[in-house]
Parts: sequence; C-alpha cells; structure tokens
Amino acid sequence: MKTQIHPTAVVDPSAELGVGVVVGPNAVIGADTEIGDRTRIEAGGMVQGPTRMGVENRIFPGACVGFDPQDLKFAGEETRLEIGDGNHFREHCTIHRGTGSGGGLTKIGSHGLFMVGSHVAHDCMVGDHVIFANNGTLAGHVTVEDYAVIGAFTSVHQFCRVGAYAYTGGYSVMTRDVLPYVKTVGGKPVCYGINKIGLQRHGFSDEDLKALERAYRILVRSKLNTQKALEQLKQKLSGNARVDHLIHFVEQSERGVITDVPGRKRSTRGG
Repeated sequence: MKTQIHPTAVVDPSAELGVGVVVGPNAVIGADTEIGDRTRIEAGGMVQGPTRMGVENRIFPGACVGFDPQDLKFAGEETRLEIGDGNHFREHCTIHRGTGSGGGLTKIGSHGLFMVGSHVAHDCMVGDHVIFANNGTLAGHVTVEDYAVIGAFTSVHQFCRVGAYAYTGGYSVMTRDVLPYVKTVGGKPVCYGINKIGLQRHGFSDEDLKALERAYRILVRSKLNTQKALEQLKQKLSGNARVDHLIHFVEQSERGVITDVPGRKRSTRGG
C-alpha cells in the first residue's frame, strides 16, 4: 500500500509519513510530525507538531490536531502531543499540545472516538477506548481513564479526573473528580448509580457488578464521611480488582469526588 498525497495538500518536508498514509485535498501536515501507517488525513484536516501519531488514525475535515495550547503562559516553548492507534477525530475536533509549565505533553491513547467539535486541551492524559460526544470539552491538565464516556456539551474543569468506565451525561459541568463506573449527570452533577448496562456490554461479571453496586451504596448513598466509607470498602470488598480501583481513585483525589445524588444537597462530607 502506497502513501497517497493529494496535489493540493501541504506537507512539510520534515514530516514522516508511514506506509499507506492518505492525505486528502487541502490537508496540512506541519513540521516535526510523525504519522503512523495507514492513517488518513481527510480533506482540510490539519496536523501540527511536535506530534507523534500511531497507526490507523483518521483525521476528519476541519479537525486540528497538535496546535499550540490555549494558555496565556505558553511562550512558544517546545511541547508535544502523543497519540496512539486507531483513533477517530471527527469534524472540527481540536487536540492541543502541552505547555512547558504543565509537563510539556498531551497524551491520547488508542481506539478513541472524538466526535464533532470535541476538545482536548493542553497537558491532558486520555486513556484507551474513550468516547467524546459532540462538543465534549476538557480543560487543561485533565485525566480521563480508559473506556470513559464524555457526554455531548459536557465540560470538565482543569485538573479534574474522569474515572474508568465512567458515563457523564450531556451538558454536564464537572468541577470535581468523576467516579469510575458511575453515571454522573448535570450542570450541578449528581450520581445515578453504576453504569450497569455499559459495564455489562464491556463484559463485567455478575460478581463485579454486585461488588460495585455494594461499593456505590457505601460510598455514595450512606451517611458515612469519605474516610469512613473507604474504611468500610476496604473491610468488606477489598480484593475485588474493580472495587480496589475505585478505592484508589478516591484516595488519590485532590479536588474531591462527586458523590451527590438527586434530591440531596451538595455533599459536605469531610475525610
């Protein structure tokens, strides 16, 4: 399979294109970029560097990947973007490089779907198999774990984390960490239980689902403060890998986790 570059495309001489790369009409590939095998840059798609991209990615029309971060502290220092394999960046999606003060790296895993108008800002760390619905937006320094779903028009505040297999509903505003495995929804977000249907689709066992439902009740539905809830989880459910990840996620939180539920005022439970 040969690399194909449309006559109207602009490709910097320093760009490294793998085997079978297709560059469409009016696409632009800038300096210091590596485009992996069988990747497609569709008409009008743009990639700037330093950017390293794995195999079989697809950049749709109007998507801008690897551009300067939207950070007033950025002064042109060399920063980079790293992307894994098999991602789809749909129309007008924007993915920005890191900043010098934030570690200098934005990193995206593999097999993600970034829908129209979605945005990943500087210094974000995004895992594998994620889904960003239309206009889902990350501020800088956000971590999104594997298999998380960012709902349409949802925004995630800088330095927040979204846990593995989390589901965030459309038009939500996340200013604290989003629990793994849980459905979290709203402008003033609340939890609606574990994402049972999604977890079943991903092959979670009945044992895991029951353990996570028990963990959810202790952590979110009980009147225990966070520290006591974690103690209960460790006593009753430690040893289940899914619950252990949930415990670790909460323990590592610096902004606090969202544990509010419908009909209950924002949690003031301390550690």
